[in-house]
Amino acid sequence: KIVSYIIANHSRKTHSRDFNAIFAVSSIDVLCKYYELFKLQQTGKESKLKVATIFSYTPNEDDKTSEMLANDTSAQLSLGSLDKHSRDRLESYITDFNEMFGTKYTTKDSTSFYNYYRDVANRVKNREIDILLVVNMFLTGFDSPTTNTLYVDKNLRYHGLIQAYSRTNRIVNDTKSQGNIVSFRNLKKYTDQAIELFANKDAEETVFMHPYEVYLQHFNESVAAMQKHTPTPPDVDGLYGEEQKLEFVNNFREVIRMRNILSSFADFKLDETGLDAQMFEDFKSKYLDIYREVQQEHEKEKVSILEDVDFELELIRRDNINVDYILRLLANLVGATDEQAEKIKKNIFGMINSEITLVDKSELIRKFIDGNMPKITDSAEVEGEFEKFWDEERTKAFEKMCKDEGILTEKLQELIDDYLYSGRKPRGDDLVATLSTQPSVLKRQTIADKISSKLNSFIKTFIDDV
Repeated sequence: KIVSYIIANHSRKTHSRDFNAIFAVSSIDVLCKYYELFKLQQTGKESKLKVATIFSYTPNEDDKTSEMLANDTSAQLSLGSLDKHSRDRLESYITDFNEMFGTKYTTKDSTSFYNYYRDVANRVKNREIDILLVVNMFLTGFDSPTTNTLYVDKNLRYHGLIQAYSRTNRIVNDTKSQGNIVSFRNLKKYTDQAIELFANKDAEETVFMHPYEVYLQHFNESVAAMQKHTPTPPDVDGLYGEEQKLEFVNNFREVIRMRNILSSFADFKLDETGLDAQMFEDFKSKYLDIYREVQQEHEKEKVSILEDVDFELELIRRDNINVDYILRLLANLVGATDEQAEKIKKNIFGMINSEITLVDKSELIRKFIDGNMPKITDSAEVEGEFEKFWDEERTKAFEKMCKDEGILTEKLQELIDDYLYSGRKPRGDDLVATLSTQPSVLKRQTIADKISSKLNSFIKTFIDDV
């Protein structure tokens, strides 16, 4: 039941798997049973949770395990198919890890096992692992901002409880405004004791979140404040001037902040509030329209009071809507009737307008749909034709940027290659160094900012999340 619950709710707990979790259990035997159940219950599923594990094993346990299993029938029954000693079990789980990530770790070599330990830590931090199953390891001292949830099926007390809970408390942004502790045991008494011992009797107000009803009320109040001036999404189009748009942006941003907090509660269902899912998506489209306007004004070097607003776009990101997903939908256009095609296009354009990962790509996707899709007669050709189109558009955009700003193409390409490898965006001095003619000292910063803005737009459009 616990495994089923986690599989069903993990995406909601981790904001569409934008974060990940540690699962702390009571013993190695229990851990192994959980690991096998995760494998069993996810067999044949497309979007499997990536589960990994690590634990310490006893080097000389062969004889002890063999003797126990030979003389204790109940032990045989309780272990079932897990009648290997812990090193063999871990070796098989590392084999699964190797198959998942193309690595070659083993417990048979201490250096290799240490490298496995470090790789597990790095992949948790990089969100490549969804759930890390542990007994004691990683519950103290492990710092991973991407981990927002701790599942618990073991007794925790005092400093051990505080340490384990604290694995989730590295606040990153408004998406991770709190950590989630999902306990499958009643640890309330121990939690209260630990907080009283290490903080004070009144610390609960600052440690724990408020009850669900408090956030729901705040959410409804935020929706009411937004709808006071914009009752429906089309009303946003009638807003006059930047002051009114700024008020809408601030109001809707509070709505999405509250929805973000509420989404971690099992009781929350958006459609049961005064703002159903479709209306939320429509308001989100208008919110993103204003974001696009601000970006365009910035590129034209026009001053706007909205320019300093943090739109907090990470709050409305959905990992499952990306270019690949859109391409799968586009394949359905081939051979569709006019009526079917209109419905498919309407659905796709709606996603493009309301999905943050596609904001900077929307214009080009529309261009491909309108100009290229009518010429495609085989759905299997959609992906290849899109890649060809995308490469051509990227080359044109790259060459235009270099020509407009007097940039040496080879040098700028080197900076982009370095970004692809390291994830570090070029600094101002790096960008100025790509110019065919070096500017005066007084103009360097202004020119660097201008190139940086154009390059960031290029990266968002043609590189990130493609």
